[in-house]
Amino acid sequence: MLPFAIGSFESIGPLSRATSPHRHSFYEIALVAAGRGTHVVDLERIPLTPPQLYVIAPGQVHHWEAEDVAGWVLIFNEDFLLTHPQDGAALRALADRRRLQLCRDRQDGFEALLAAMDEEYQRAEPGFVGALSCYLHILLLHAQRLPGAHTPGGTPADWAVELTARFTRLIAQPGARGGSVGALARELGVSAGHLHEAVRQSTGRTPGRLVRAQQTLEAKRLLLGSDLTIRQIAERIGFGDPSYFSRFFRRESGMSPGAFRRAARAVHE
Repeated sequence: MLPFAIGSFESIGPLSRATSPHRHSFYEIALVAAGRGTHVVDLERIPLTPPQLYVIAPGQVHHWEAEDVAGWVLIFNEDFLLTHPQDGAALRALADRRRLQLCRDRQDGFEALLAAMDEEYQRAEPGFVGALSCYLHILLLHAQRLPGAHTPGGTPADWAVELTARFTRLIAQPGARGGSVGALARELGVSAGHLHEAVRQSTGRTPGRLVRAQQTLEAKRLLLGSDLTIRQIAERIGFGDPSYFSRFFRRESGMSPGAFRRAARAVHE
């Protein structure tokens, strides 16, 4: 139930420094405190000049061509943003910057924050999930204050990335998730085939898969953070039939809406 992990590059192991290009289905934040070589993100080769902060979003392709990399790695998925949904946009914006350079004082501050998160995670005392969520929110606020955080980095976005960004913003809007992919494509002024090609190229997933993921995420937020009935939640995210919604939610998350609500609230409390 806890879609979150934290540790050093060493404790997480070789996968944290994978040398083969790969995509994640989760977010990764890496603070590189030492090392030499190159980090490759979406074909852009970034020389390691520690200390640096990297944010990798779901769908981005990256790998390491580096030695003696040391620092912190933080991984989590959209479910961990349920209490701070606005952090998703901040993460995607930071991921567009490829990397952020840190001065020594900033590095010390981030490492102290990550160490506190690691201690909270290891102790797992009552309320630790809420504490970790707050720590992550604070970390992102500090990251957004770094020099260069609001200056586009890397290569200019191509047509596929731009169209995918517009599509993800559209399906995050209330009411848009109930529309078909064809209707959403028309709203964006492109054909369904063109949209499918762009989204597949930039994320490795289909538009329909992204719509279902967004519907599931919104349902989880409402189950956790509201007292709406299952019928009301189904209507909110575009399902007219609550029974169909329950089957959809079970297929996407592995449990019924009611079971998720009980388990998620138990974890957060």
